[in-house]
Amino acid sequence: MFDGLKDKLSGFREDVEESAEPEEDASPDDEASPESSADASDAPADGAATEAGANEADSDETDADEPSTFQRAKAFATGRIIIEEEDLEEPLWNLEMALLESDVEMSVAEQILDSVRESMLGESRKQVETTGELVESALHDALLDVIAVGQFDFEQRIAEADKPVTIVFTGVNGVGKTTSIAKLSEWLADRGYSSVLANGDTYRAGANEQIREHADRLGRDLISHDQGGDPAAVIYDGVEYAEANDVDVVLGDTAGRLHTSDDLMAQLEKIDRVVDPDMTLFVDEAVAGQDAVNRAKEFNDAAAIDGAILTKADADSSGGAAISVAYVTGKPILFLGTGQGYDDITLFDPEDLVESLLDEE
Repeated sequence: MFDGLKDKLSGFREDVEESAEPEEDASPDDEASPESSADASDAPADGAATEAGANEADSDETDADEPSTFQRAKAFATGRIIIEEEDLEEPLWNLEMALLESDVEMSVAEQILDSVRESMLGESRKQVETTGELVESALHDALLDVIAVGQFDFEQRIAEADKPVTIVFTGVNGVGKTTSIAKLSEWLADRGYSSVLANGDTYRAGANEQIREHADRLGRDLISHDQGGDPAAVIYDGVEYAEANDVDVVLGDTAGRLHTSDDLMAQLEKIDRVVDPDMTLFVDEAVAGQDAVNRAKEFNDAAAIDGAILTKADADSSGGAAISVAYVTGKPILFLGTGQGYDDITLFDPEDLVESLLDEE
């Protein structure tokens, strides 16, 4: 999963390691050896040593932000490496191109680059903490900062909420929204929570049959109305059924829509008024890349979402949507769809994703 992006991040690590490697002629012996400097300070022949020491101090102070070749040589002699702007210029450019090619949204790519630059520029690290480790640490923090935006513990929220918990699913047609509802129903069942499905997609021909097939396979009850019915009324009936039968969670499907479809967006607004769902989850395909990121932002702007589910994550090598959705919406990715089976849904863990992207094995 996201192997293409993983390879590009590994390429950035290699670029910095190569560019930050000290030059062979950048040795403190070019100026003075540690022993001779110590001897000179112990027994100065005249004021020249004092003057040289003052000049060196002035030079160190002047170049505090931009280490000189001599400073780098001194750092190297004591087992340290200093990262300079020139070391990062080309690798950061390559990283920016790699992120954009992986469908990472522009503002997200810029945030990652700024964070990496700020973390690494002028940094001095012991050589036993290799340049590669320094790069990995900077990338880890930069990626986690954008991926983990808004993250919350989904299962804890379900556990602590008054029952029934109502979750409404939205997104465009054909991205696996109804299948994700079935998968989440099974995920909840595995953790001891009962659920009922409510088909608020009352306009699409065949929608009732599609969700009923999932309900029958899973042994779940389904609340539905005839085609053309009021979506808010269907989900409201689902809530009443859950209250009367001690069901923990109502999973409400809605018609696939675009944010520019005024009548469908009005349906969502009515559902909000009538049902007041505990969560609204946006569903899209990870493989849609930048399109998924743009749609997530548009849906969130039109009718606030609480989180996202990305389907087909197992088929996505780019990873742009997984990197970008939370940052551009301020709302977390909660689950990844990773296959066709009902068990093929994974609770999204930003730390696990970052570690997998930076794992060299």
